[in-house]
Amino acid sequence: MHEPQVTETLPVPSNVSASQCELPYEDGRLPLVLLYSGVLAVGVPANLLTVYLTWLQVSRNNVLGVYLWSLSLCDLTYLCTLPLWAHYVNTGHSWLWGPVACKVTGYIFFTNMYVSIFLLCCISCDRYVAIAYSVESRGLRRQRLAVLITLAIVLVVAVGHVPVFTMKEGDAGGKGRCFEPNQSSATVTGFYYARVVIGFLLPLLLLVASNRGILANVQRSTGLRREQKQRVRWLAAAVVVLFLVCFAPYHAILLVRAILFHFPVLGAGCVLEGIMYTLYTISLGLSTVNSAVNPILYVLSSDNIRKELRQGLAKLCSRAQSWQRSDNSQNKIQPTRGSSELNGATETQKPPEGGPQGSDHAPRGLTTPQRSDHTHRDMDTSPWV
Repeated sequence: MHEPQVTETLPVPSNVSASQCELPYEDGRLPLVLLYSGVLAVGVPANLLTVYLTWLQVSRNNVLGVYLWSLSLCDLTYLCTLPLWAHYVNTGHSWLWGPVACKVTGYIFFTNMYVSIFLLCCISCDRYVAIAYSVESRGLRRQRLAVLITLAIVLVVAVGHVPVFTMKEGDAGGKGRCFEPNQSSATVTGFYYARVVIGFLLPLLLLVASNRGILANVQRSTGLRREQKQRVRWLAAAVVVLFLVCFAPYHAILLVRAILFHFPVLGAGCVLEGIMYTLYTISLGLSTVNSAVNPILYVLSSDNIRKELRQGLAKLCSRAQSWQRSDNSQNKIQPTRGSSELNGATETQKPPEGGPQGSDHAPRGLTTPQRSDHTHRDMDTSPWV
């Protein structure tokens, strides 16, 4: 008799290394690629527009405009890495451009993520100071100080992420994996803890405190209408909720991974690793949404910027209409060469009607730009209102 052939499924020890597990790289590939593509389609034009609009505010010595312009530029740089990540996901998490490109792309991706987070804190804190201490802060809120704070944030975050270039997780060797979460090491888990505490919990505390202070001061204000107060409440809540939705899941996964690395006895083998990886990809996708929503929430929600945008669009439309009218008039009047010369000679012989040429030939539209420049010299004297 033949002994029955038994197919054994060897149990994986609970303390198995995450790198030994086959993770579901193919699962959820299409939704993640579609998410990256959607964020690119919305975020790139929105941030390009807000880079221009906020630069106009910076040129008028506006303090808040410095942070908003820097945020838009940072998000735009961050979005430039998404096509590479989308291709990486679409090819089954196989990096095709070598370890140097992997490390540079990862460095830009994560550096700009945290620069953006700290700039969000600067925006909320600056708005709180402008509202709560509107008189006292006039000497403190200077554009030069805002520029120095922004440069300090960029410098600290950039230097803090330099070890990315020394991590073996960015070597993209073997199967071409680039900064996959299962490639844990002591250096990586140290970065996880730092990101959770410094890059998430501290900014969350600042955002909650500053927006709560904004709400308290706006509620006590007697110079604002009810709908204005309601709008401030909605925007303050939206800032905190957006931050939590975009960044809380990602940093929660980082914290769990760091804990499991230091306490492997808590692990449950490859099953848990597969679940954690799926949650990680979802959370990483959510973190990219922030860069597409920031221009809408922070910049395009400003009354003065929307007014300036409408005026700019109105000018473009008026110019387009004037060009169209001039083209139509040239197309309608196409006389023969002889009649054209005859008409030209006749017109030169006609005396000017109505005496000296006055207002009909005076330059038009000179007063409107002067009023516009005066109106928009300051961006948001009462932010969010």
